[in-house]
Amino acid sequence: MSIVVTGASGKLGRHVVEQLLEKVPAEQVTAVVRSPEKVADLAERGVRVAVADYNAPETFDGLFAAGDKVLLISGNEFDKGRVRQHSVVIDAAEAADVALLAYTSAPGTLTASLADDHRGTERALLDSGVPYVLLRNGWYHENYTENLAPVLEHGAVVAAAGEGRISTASRADYAAAAVAVLTGDGHENRTYELGGDEAWSFAEYAAELSRQTGREIAYNPVTPEALTGILTGAGLPEPAAAMFADVDAAIAKGELVVDSGDLSRLAGRPTTPLAEAVAAALKD
Repeated sequence: MSIVVTGASGKLGRHVVEQLLEKVPAEQVTAVVRSPEKVADLAERGVRVAVADYNAPETFDGLFAAGDKVLLISGNEFDKGRVRQHSVVIDAAEAADVALLAYTSAPGTLTASLADDHRGTERALLDSGVPYVLLRNGWYHENYTENLAPVLEHGAVVAAAGEGRISTASRADYAAAAVAVLTGDGHENRTYELGGDEAWSFAEYAAELSRQTGREIAYNPVTPEALTGILTGAGLPEPAAAMFADVDAAIAKGELVVDSGDLSRLAGRPTTPLAEAVAAALKD
């Protein structure tokens, strides 16, 4: 039996593999990537590396074996039909009779267009009959803390989220939940709504940045249309800019507040506070 992680060279996948190696022998872990050179260090530590691409179904032929546990990390190629891409993995898992397929989805409360591919993938997974786990990941701290340069340059947090709140957590937190599911028992056919222990508003985020930098960082709420224009002006493609603005509109409606407690229960510890993530980002 192998624990197989797709997208293993990505930011979330890396965390998952590293945390798996703390719990199981390296030879039980398979890292699925498109570019093996990105995980050469993992191969040196004994991790099996498999080269496969969501866009090339044949590359998944024979990749899985009966009894494997698979983590399908959602792709980020929004323009290439993610449901079709994910179905390649689901079909291969079904053919191999894997023991479990966990999928990184989006909160069930999210109605923004970003969620459409996740709902489509969930339907495909349930229809397959493969024992599943839906890891409905909320937003990551890093979605914000990795993009501090323009905030600090302009002294403002700009968002179209109004006074809405959001339950973020770190990638490492979400990875811990995935690892718990992949290495534990009794998770088959379960859905987990995952989010940070503490929800926050963008005004509070700006205040935390002000506190830690000693500078005045304001929260500048804008309309979704204005945010789309700002993001496209910064070089983001219009469809991606519109998607991010759509998510902000969902935050304004409270759709990314996740108060289930599932994440900290699975991780076995409290989730990482936003202030800690901000401090780490400011040190980089």
